[in-house]
Amino acid sequence: MAAIHFVRHRRPRQFRRIDRQLTDLTDEELRQRYRFSADNIDRLVELVGPTLERRTRRNQALTPRQQILITLRFLATGNFMQVIGDTFGVDISTVSRVVRDVTDVLFGLKDQFIKFPVTDHDRRRIMSGFYAIRGFPSVIGCIDGTHVKIISPGYPDEAAFVNRKHQHSINVQATCDHKGMFTSINACWPGSCHDSHILRVSNVGRYLEAHHQDPERGYLLGDSGYPCRPFLLTPFLQPGNETEERYNRAHISTRNLVERTFGVWKRTFHVLHGEIRMKPQRVTRVIVACAVLHNLRLQWGEPEVEEAGDLDQPPADIFNGRMDGRGVRDHVARAYFQNQ
Repeated sequence: MAAIHFVRHRRPRQFRRIDRQLTDLTDEELRQRYRFSADNIDRLVELVGPTLERRTRRNQALTPRQQILITLRFLATGNFMQVIGDTFGVDISTVSRVVRDVTDVLFGLKDQFIKFPVTDHDRRRIMSGFYAIRGFPSVIGCIDGTHVKIISPGYPDEAAFVNRKHQHSINVQATCDHKGMFTSINACWPGSCHDSHILRVSNVGRYLEAHHQDPERGYLLGDSGYPCRPFLLTPFLQPGNETEERYNRAHISTRNLVERTFGVWKRTFHVLHGEIRMKPQRVTRVIVACAVLHNLRLQWGEPEVEEAGDLDQPPADIFNGRMDGRGVRDHVARAYFQNQ
């Protein structure tokens, strides 16, 4: 009986189209696809490129720039990795590995680019910025939570990730300054966790508890989902007079900055809008990486921000009321919103 010979067919070589994606596009086209201009992509390569160098002799290894472009396209569009791979002419496994590596590097930069104001200079600068918005004094940040949808993590943790809308998600807590820069972010809690619990156990919550019991050091503004504390002021649920009504209007107008920041962040990095098809631990790193990139975009002028003029300086505030959340809130309402 004659032997049967199997003929192996080699896969046709795919020619990558990554570099052409950069060189053939204008800055506006680059921003649409990668959320950064050519110059700022260069800055990003300079920042994270050395960590992404492939220690291999293979001539087909992806350069740091190519890895960054693939990851930015994935984060900006939220497309399936197969689609990203087809766009750049690389295998889906390569896309997965590249996205993992680049987001890990960006995650490692979180303490460098996401900083809570701890110095007097930084607190005064942010207080002045918030006071210029609506006349609300001593605000060092706004806090809120937002949900990022994920696929079901499966048994045994599946139920913990179901939020109040019956979707699987990560509950992300963040604070921002008057410019919409993230000053803290916590993205490691499942969707069923309440915002107040996340604050209580988070690093920023413990820091405020230890260092901001004196309202003169500044406080956050949060919605009614948080408890009213000396370091976190909430609106009056049932305002009883015009002073409290004015306080609420100023509070809402100022605090809305964090909601607008979430909106800009999710529109910029559309992966946060859809359902991320990764394990929760990996989603956490993607979320924080997007927060780092958000701050870099603002820091590097993406989009260009108009130069602010001289900021209104809030008047000096001496607090002599009850040292609890409601006492601080009553004092702020009377001192700043009673005679407007």
